[in-house]
Amino acid sequence: MSDDPEDTELFERLRAHDPAASLSPAGPAQVTRLLEDAMSHDLDTPARRRTPLTWLVAAAALLVIAGVGVFAVVGGDEEPQVPTAQDPAPTVVELSARPPVAARCAVPTAELLGYQETAFDGIVSAVTDGTVTLDVTEWYRGGPADQVTVEAPSADMQALMQAADFRTGQRYLVSAIDGFVTVCGFTAPYSDDLAALYAEAFGP
Repeated sequence: MSDDPEDTELFERLRAHDPAASLSPAGPAQVTRLLEDAMSHDLDTPARRRTPLTWLVAAAALLVIAGVGVFAVVGGDEEPQVPTAQDPAPTVVELSARPPVAARCAVPTAELLGYQETAFDGIVSAVTDGTVTLDVTEWYRGGPADQVTVEAPSADMQALMQAADFRTGQRYLVSAIDGFVTVCGFTAPYSDDLAALYAEAFGP
């Protein structure tokens, strides 16, 4: 703004008596048309005789355009972003493998299976650092939980006590008592015969 006292006084008077101060900002198309009209209109005033009022009107037009641009950027058409809830962490049951023992295996029966405290049908999703993770597809007893982690049985238990050799992507029927996974074929890869024993042992 000019340091001329006359220009300063005129600017303050214009701002105090602005008839459009209470109106909503003009739309971009309307502002563009008004500006084009103002720029193309012949005021019959030589450039050397333009008064401070001429420059103030031009400055006011630029301020209006700037205001429209800001409104377009921060306008109220945007919908507020609502934070999305994260998926809950899966619930997990932890089981252990029995240490090697000198014993003989009993043939799996529905009656012996019925003594187990935990029984489920699941698929191995990972075997990492001696820990097996199974995604449960059906609970027969125990649970509920989305996953079960099992301490992988040693090679000795697999050889001596028919402990399950868990492999990624395979389906298993698993039972446990006192937190230890059963051996001797009670926990084994899925088969129709073993599934029939589980259904008989834990069915209604």
